[in-house]
Amino acid sequence: MLIFLFLVFAPLTASAVRYFWLSDGRENWQTADRSSAGLLAAAADRPDAVVRVFAARTVRWRSIFAVHTWIVVKEKNAATYTRYDYTAWGEPIRTNGFAPDGRWFGAAPETIVAVDGEHAETLIPKIRNVVENYKFRSYGDYSVWPGPNSNTFVQAALDSVPELRAVLPPTAIGKDFPYTGKWMGVTASGTGIYASLAGYLGVSVGWVEGLELNFFGAVLGFDIRRPALKLPGLGRLGVPPGL
Repeated sequence: MLIFLFLVFAPLTASAVRYFWLSDGRENWQTADRSSAGLLAAAADRPDAVVRVFAARTVRWRSIFAVHTWIVVKEKNAATYTRYDYTAWGEPIRTNGFAPDGRWFGAAPETIVAVDGEHAETLIPKIRNVVENYKFRSYGDYSVWPGPNSNTFVQAALDSVPELRAVLPPTAIGKDFPYTGKWMGVTASGTGIYASLAGYLGVSVGWVEGLELNFFGAVLGFDIRRPALKLPGLGRLGVPPGL
């Protein structure tokens, strides 16, 4: 138990030190940079279909623990991208509220999922169907912890396209919230199983997901398929998930 607690709290402490000593000046969310990070070409310059999932550190002290994730899609020959976020203010599901690859209040995003071309074309209707039918879409439905939050929303979309075999980072707190009401079942990839106690405690094990232990939102685990450690606060350390 002591080893487990050390593996949970030591990375969180390191993340907190990084936050306090290497402050990036993002305290004022009203003036923080939300411009494009240059991860996407102009929609007019790429006729093929596009699916992206981005993640960036959340604002203020919450960035010690978590990232915010969002979805971007573009149909073949579409003139614009469509970005979907799930936020804590206003109506939770926000469409095109920010630049598709915009910085999240100053934090540069990283690409979690990237699919282009014909494969992306087949996935977009499934993703849009989740967005249109997501049940936590009313004012007040958003809950920072344990969910449903932005990462719960994105996980729901990824669950609808298991062929992606995509896994959100361990810092995507809320991804393990049982939004379907099922506290156990098969993982999104179909290669493993999971159990969750209302998002507070849980475990998942699968060939794609690796082993993940959820301890009050802090995820600890490892990935054998693409060797890496999964640590609270610090995230994934090892081979990137897309390689």
